[in-house]
Amino acid sequence: MALRKKKATQLQKLRSLIMRPNQWWPKKTTSKYRSGLEEQIARQLTYSKIPFEYETKVIKYIKPEKSHRYTPDFVLTKKDGSLMYIEGKGRFLTADKQKHILVKKLYPELDLRFVFSNSQTRISKLSRTTYAMWCQKHEFKYSDKFIPKSWIAELK
Repeated sequence: MALRKKKATQLQKLRSLIMRPNQWWPKKTTSKYRSGLEEQIARQLTYSKIPFEYETKVIKYIKPEKSHRYTPDFVLTKKDGSLMYIEGKGRFLTADKQKHILVKKLYPELDLRFVFSNSQTRISKLSRTTYAMWCQKHEFKYSDKFIPKSWIAELK
C-alpha cells in the first residue's frame, strides 16, 4: 500500500509540474533556448530526470511545389518581335530576388531587366553586395532611375 501511495504522490507532483511549472523553479534571464516555452519544457524534462538533447539533429525536407504568378511591370516589344520585360524596383527584397532567379531558371530566354532607384543600394545591412552586383552575378541587365537609350533603341 505504501508503494502505491508513493507512486500516487509522484504522479501528483508531476501533474502539478505540468499544470503549474513556474512553482517548481525560478525563471532564468539568460538561456540557450530560443523561447520561454522551450526552456520550460527543458526544465520539466530535467526535473523529471528524463535525458534529452536540444537542437542536435537536423531533419531535411523539401517544400512541396507550389504554383506562383509573376506580373512584370512593363512589357515592351523589341524590333525583332521578341519581348522585353522591365521591372522598376525601389526596394529589392529577398523574396523578389528569389522570385526572379526562379523565373529566369524556368524561362532562360526571357529578357527581364531592372530599373532601380539606386543600383548601389546594398541587398541587406550586413552584405557588401549591391543590387547592381546581384544583377551582374545573375546576368540581369539593369540601370538607375531611367530606361537607358540603348534599351530604347532596341524597341519598335
